[in-house]
Amino acid sequence: MSLPAATRPGTARRRFRVLGIDPAVAGATGYGIVEFEGAVPHLLRFGALKLPTRATFAARLREIHNLIEKLVVEFAPDAVAVESVFTALNMRTALRLAEMRGVVLLAAAQAQIPAHSYSPREVKASVVGYGAASKQQMQQMVGSLLGLSSCPEPADAADALAVALCHAQAAWARDRIAIATGIRTAAAAPRIRTRAARV
Repeated sequence: MSLPAATRPGTARRRFRVLGIDPAVAGATGYGIVEFEGAVPHLLRFGALKLPTRATFAARLREIHNLIEKLVVEFAPDAVAVESVFTALNMRTALRLAEMRGVVLLAAAQAQIPAHSYSPREVKASVVGYGAASKQQMQQMVGSLLGLSSCPEPADAADALAVALCHAQAAWARDRIAIATGIRTAAAAPRIRTRAARV
């Protein structure tokens, strides 16, 4: 994915806001909010929720739900994008991660915001152009796309921002298909041009 070009002169700049979430069972849950004005992304906020290791799993679910609720109220995103369960995880970890994702999806549903899931490989391919990109490559590309002077830290937050950028690209592609087939979607996203290149 390259830095997006501005919309052509005379084209209305539509604002489109995405909340990206990278849930984690034991580590930090990353989050990032990106707003697109036309085709240009603007970083609104990013960070990671890390709870004490002694926190129970129930407490983690509650805190993640509370985090999503607060971000939704403050930023009113048009969509929530969350990373899907990594299939190589062991069964116990995969089940717990699925429960965490369920909490995120519930918070989005309660706010009546459409939620979308993307696999780690989909996110990497969309943002970096390479489905097996490293975390460092992801951080570098996300920082470049958002015009940051340094890579976003921690890596969990960078991953969440990458999920948000991936959704904008996917939403644009779906909208283009809908236009081509004569079915206009209500939640169109701006185009973000991609390139298959490694950082």
